[in-house]
Amino acid sequence: MNKVPMTVAGESRLRKELEQLKGEARPRVIAAIAEAREHGDLKENAEYHAAREQQGFIEGRIQEIEGKLGSAQVIDVTKLPQTGKVIFGVTVELLNLDTDEQMRYRIVGEDEANIKAGLISVTSPIARALIGKEEGDVVVVKTPGGNVEYEIGGIEHI
Repeated sequence: MNKVPMTVAGESRLRKELEQLKGEARPRVIAAIAEAREHGDLKENAEYHAAREQQGFIEGRIQEIEGKLGSAQVIDVTKLPQTGKVIFGVTVELLNLDTDEQMRYRIVGEDEANIKAGLISVTSPIARALIGKEEGDVVVVKTPGGNVEYEIGGIEHI
């Protein structure tokens, strides 16, 4: 089985969600199913069907999270030697050489990615182009709209 890189914060977030699902959501939906069964005929009981559907969603999400945690390789960037190169978990400051737009991204695991929060997946085209590069390097990222050149302005090991 391939290990999937994940930050410590990403693992913590998934574990909290798993605890909430198992400790709160699952018991609540089981109680709702029991209550709906007491109302009689299950064929025409909308509350029962809604609760069963919710139960299916919760159980599916629990399995999904357990699978992700089982295949996760948790990487604590603060414990890695600072090489001055772009690696998983670092925050990179970039300058788009075509538009002079500055941006800041943290390279994280696939499940943690959120472009609006400045978190990009390690498998994204930008991250793949940046991995192994150093401050001051110019990288070319192939995008659907054509090649884009970025200069690495800074690297932070947070």
